[in-house]
Amino acid sequence: MRLQVFCEDRLGLTRELLDILARRNIDLRGIEIDQVGIIYLNCPEVEFEEFRQLMSEIRLISGVTDVRKIQFLPAEREHRELRALLETLSDPVLSVSLNGKVDLANKAALRLIGNDEEGLIGESTNVIFPEFNFSHWLERDNASQVCRQIVIAGIDYLMEVMPVYITDSENKNVLASAVIQLKQVAMNQLPTKLYRTPGEHGFDHLVGQSSKFRSLVNQAKKFALLDAPLLIQGETGTGKEMLAKACHQRSHRAEKPFLLVNCVSMPDDAAETELFGCAPTEGREGKKGQLEQADGGTVFLYEVGEMSQHLQIKLLRFMRDGAFRRVGEEHEIKVDVRVICSTQKNLSERVAAGQFREDLYYRLNVLSLTVPPLRERPSDVQPLTELFLNQFSAELGQERPLMQQGVSDFLTQYSWPGNVRQLRNVLFRAMTQIEDGCLTKEDIQLPETEQTAFLTEESMDGSLDEIMKRYESGILSNLYRSYPSTRKLAKRLDVSHTAIANKLREYSIGKK
Repeated sequence: MRLQVFCEDRLGLTRELLDILARRNIDLRGIEIDQVGIIYLNCPEVEFEEFRQLMSEIRLISGVTDVRKIQFLPAEREHRELRALLETLSDPVLSVSLNGKVDLANKAALRLIGNDEEGLIGESTNVIFPEFNFSHWLERDNASQVCRQIVIAGIDYLMEVMPVYITDSENKNVLASAVIQLKQVAMNQLPTKLYRTPGEHGFDHLVGQSSKFRSLVNQAKKFALLDAPLLIQGETGTGKEMLAKACHQRSHRAEKPFLLVNCVSMPDDAAETELFGCAPTEGREGKKGQLEQADGGTVFLYEVGEMSQHLQIKLLRFMRDGAFRRVGEEHEIKVDVRVICSTQKNLSERVAAGQFREDLYYRLNVLSLTVPPLRERPSDVQPLTELFLNQFSAELGQERPLMQQGVSDFLTQYSWPGNVRQLRNVLFRAMTQIEDGCLTKEDIQLPETEQTAFLTEESMDGSLDEIMKRYESGILSNLYRSYPSTRKLAKRLDVSHTAIANKLREYSIGKK
C-alpha cells in the first residue's frame, strides 16, 4: 500500500511516522518527502482492521493534517509514465548508466537487438555497439550529443547518443546518464559526413547464419585484403555484386571508386568505349573509360562470361600489362585498378567450348569465390526475411509486420530458383498485401508450378547429377507444402517413408 501524509514542517514528525510502522511490524519499502509538506510511504498491504487503526494513529500525530491511500508514489508514477512514453516510440531507445550498462530499453530496442529485457538490462553498451566507445565518451568533461552510422542485422541506422545532465546542490550541471536512439535509414539517405566503420562496413550488410554463408564471408574477407583478380561465381540473384562491393569496402582501395561494367547490356562497341574510353574527334569530346575513372580503386565486370571475343583480347592485354588504349587513340594509359568479375556461367565449360579465352580465364581466376544458392542454405531464409521486412517497413512508412505461425517454415521450404533477389521481390509484394499488421501465407504469392523455373539456363549448369538434385529438391520443397509429413509425402510419391525422410534430411526440407 502507498500512503500520502499531509503534514506541517515539524522536526521529528517523520521519525514518529516510522516509529508507528515499527511498533506494528509493518515493513517500510520506500519513502519520499515533498518540500511542500507531503510524506509518501510505501508499505506492504495489511488487513482492513489494522489499516483502519494505522490511519487513525497517523492522524493523531501532531502536525499531520490528513492521510490517504494512493496508487503510486510520485517516483513510481513518473517511471511508469516515462516507460509508457518510450513504448509508444517506434524507434529503438535505450538508457545507459555512467558505467556504460543498459538501464532501460523499450520494446523496439528489444526486438532489434534480439534479446529479452532480463538479458539486455545490465549488458555493456560496448558489446551491443562495438563501433562506438561509450566508456571513452562518458569520461569526457563535457560529453555532447554525437551521431554515428552503424549497421545492425544488415540494416543501416543513425545512432544518436544524447547526454543527460542534472543540476546538483551547487547548481552545476552533472552528467547522470545517456540516452541512445536508433533511427533506420536507407543507405542513399545517409549524410556523407557521418562516421563510417572502416573495413567491416560492407560485410555488415551481408546477412546469413548458415555454415556455407559464414565460410563464404570468412574467405571473402581474406581475399578482400589482396590485390589479385577475384572471380565471383554463382546463380542469378545470389548477391554477387554486394559481395564484390563488400570486398572493395574492406580493402585498402575503399576510399577510391568502385565502378561497374555490365558485359551483357550494351553492344560491343559501346561496351568497349564504356570500359576503355574513347579519344576526342571533331564530332565528340573524349571520354574516360571506367578503368581510367577507377584508378586506385576497383572495377567490377558483371557477367564477364558474356564478354565478346574482341573485348576479351583487349581485357587480356590490360590484365597482363596494366595498360590500355582508348578507342581511336595510340597513347597508352596505365592505371592501378583491381579487377573483380562475376559470372553465373561455368567459365571452364565456356573455355572448353571455345566461347571464352583460356588465357584470360586464368588471368581472372586467380582468386575465386562461389556463392551458394539459397536452396542450399535454407537457414539463411529467416534472417534475410527479417532484413527485408525491416527495410520495407522503413521505405513504405509502415509498422514492421508480425508473421503468422508457419510462415517462416513456408518460406524456408520453398526452393527459391531466383535466390535472394526472388525472396526480396516476393516479400515486397507481400508487404503491399498485408492487412491487420500480420504477414500470412496468403500474402505470399509464389509461382503455382516450378517446371519452367527448373529448366532455366542457370539451373542447367553443372553435371547431370547436380542438375537432377536441384530438380528433385525443388519438387520435394513444393510438394511438402501440401503434404507436410514424411508419411503423406511418401504416399503421394509412391515411395517408402524411409526414402522420403532421407531425401528431406539431405535437402534440409521441413522441420529439422
